[in-house]
Amino acid sequence: MTHSRWLCGFGIFLILCGLAGYLSNPAAAKTALISGSLFGGLSILWGVLLGKGLGFAKWVALVMTILLCGVFGWRSTASWQAVSEGQPKAFAASLITLMLLGSIATVVKLLRR
Repeated sequence: MTHSRWLCGFGIFLILCGLAGYLSNPAAAKTALISGSLFGGLSILWGVLLGKGLGFAKWVALVMTILLCGVFGWRSTASWQAVSEGQPKAFAASLITLMLLGSIATVVKLLRR
């Protein structure tokens, strides 16, 4: 699979995760929908630009995804700590961890030739 197609798939994955997070708790998870849509849309944009031969898009996508790894790592840790304290956040923690794993896989994919 090309980097371009991977990034488009990753973007769709982020959008779906944001939608799932929102649907799980519409009152408190509006940011999940916004961030999933924003970064999913940007990933799709980088994938389309890369498919058109604009090589800089790969590096912009790589930097963005590394930053997402940091954010998802931080948020998943905080969410799992809340779960361990008895808060009902297991779905959110699982979803954020899944997004972290998808981001790590994307970084690995972009670093490969």
